[in-house]
Amino acid sequence: ILIVCTIVAVTLSALFVNIAMNTTFNKYMTDVQKQRNERIVQYFTDIYKKNGKWSSNSGDELIHEAYMSNYCLTLLDENKNMVWGMNPKDINNNSYTHTMMGEAGKGVYTTKTFNINLDGKTVGYVIVGQYYAVLLSEQDINFKNSINKGIAVSTILTVLIVTGISLVISKQFSRPIKEVSDISAQLSKGDLEVRSNIKSNIIEINSLIKSINMLGEKLKGQDLLRKRLISDISHEIRTPLNILQNNLEAMIDGILPVTIDRLNSLDEEVIRFGKLLNNLNSLKQFDTEEVKLNMVSVSLKELLSQVCEDFYTLAKEKNINIYFKAEENEFTILGDIDKLKQVFINLISNSIKFSKQNGNVWVNLKQRDDKVMIEIRDDGIGIKKEDLPYIFERLYRGDKSRQMISGNGIGLTIAKKILDLHLASIEVDSEENKGTIFTVCFP
Repeated sequence: ILIVCTIVAVTLSALFVNIAMNTTFNKYMTDVQKQRNERIVQYFTDIYKKNGKWSSNSGDELIHEAYMSNYCLTLLDENKNMVWGMNPKDINNNSYTHTMMGEAGKGVYTTKTFNINLDGKTVGYVIVGQYYAVLLSEQDINFKNSINKGIAVSTILTVLIVTGISLVISKQFSRPIKEVSDISAQLSKGDLEVRSNIKSNIIEINSLIKSINMLGEKLKGQDLLRKRLISDISHEIRTPLNILQNNLEAMIDGILPVTIDRLNSLDEEVIRFGKLLNNLNSLKQFDTEEVKLNMVSVSLKELLSQVCEDFYTLAKEKNINIYFKAEENEFTILGDIDKLKQVFINLISNSIKFSKQNGNVWVNLKQRDDKVMIEIRDDGIGIKKEDLPYIFERLYRGDKSRQMISGNGIGLTIAKKILDLHLASIEVDSEENKGTIFTVCFP
């Protein structure tokens, strides 16, 4: 496209320059011929003024110039009788005319008659005839040819230069775009490891390359998450079913006696299985936007104080200390109190669950600029850096050390969806074996 546009533009420019040059040059030559005609009339006027009459050799001095310049002169007296003249065939047979104009006889012989006046009286007439409207000398033709050659050479050089530049520039576009296209095709075929290492000086191309690489990383992460999700959910479902099946078969075969304790244990597995299904159903409701919020005025200070108080007994059993601290503000927001309580129960219970014996959990409520911040911090086992981006994904429970602790990996997913409905944000910062900080911000 660049090359074609350049060729068209340069060719049109050369054409217009050539037309303008020829038009200007022809006008210039017409003016020259006009001055020549005035000079011829003035010459015959001076001859008549000098001699007082016409003679058969009055124009002899102009014959050579006229012959070389390819025009023909005829002198008439005041009665339009021929006094002196040249033969038009002489200039038509002129070899120079053939060279300049092509084959003889192709031009149309035209004449112009000019009056020769002296003291207000017409004393004669001079007829100037020529085969072409504009007569060019050898120097004129050489000049026009050199100009046309210059335009042609400039056009060719410009096209060659721009072609080279266009190829370089287009390669900077086409090469990375083609690679991005190939990468996207490979990604669509399931090759999630492919990446582009091309660097470009074009900002938009660099942005495109970064985007396709980022897409590859996200697809790879989602694929790993999907595989892990399938593994985790099958494990969550298989474990209670296996326990139920093995115990029931043992009771049916008479290997184990049917006791109240064993039945209660089986009932707990059924309840655990039911909780998983309920959580999955809750996620489905959030995904399909079936959840309805009962928005009321909520005091976050009272809500957090109550949730922390509910966990004091559980924390004491693990020798874990819970510290609640709130600044001197009301911290009242609009929200669904039950859903918000579910969020903070989940976050605080996780902090207790993943804390070590004699650990600590801090719950801080404060205001920063125009936001209300709740910071829930612990000094527990922490979260690995590679797991942090995925902890809000459904059924994601990180490394095996965290999977050993009961849970199905849905609580944080539900908590984030509840906070999204409240236009709130949640962030996590953690360091393995040093602790985790969850920060919730309400506008």
